[in-house]
Amino acid sequence: MPADAKSEGLETLTIKIYGFPNNNGVARVGLYNSEATFAGKGKAFREVKIKIKDKKAICEFKDIPQGEYAVRLFHDENMNGNLEKNIMGIPKEAYGVSNNTKSKTGPPKYKRAKFKLTKSKAIDIKIN
Repeated sequence: MPADAKSEGLETLTIKIYGFPNNNGVARVGLYNSEATFAGKGKAFREVKIKIKDKKAICEFKDIPQGEYAVRLFHDENMNGNLEKNIMGIPKEAYGVSNNTKSKTGPPKYKRAKFKLTKSKAIDIKIN
């Protein structure tokens, strides 16, 4: 197989993130392939941290098997690796979820954030 040929069934997911309040810190992006890991029980399928420029960021996950996924990310302004929350558990740092899902009670749910990856594609996520 030529070096530039794509393996069968492996796709690229490009995530365009916009709406950051500033360029401080990094965006921490997690790609999840189950409801349990999306809810914090286990690790993300893939994770990256990326620089923010002009209040935007773009990341690519390559060689992803076709299937069902969800994306969760946050603006790690202080670079400590954690989503800062107030005493009531409400995030103090900006965050975003695939399908731009929001929840009025608790964290966004996997069933609303999930999407099918059947071919390489790009998605947009707006930071809250």
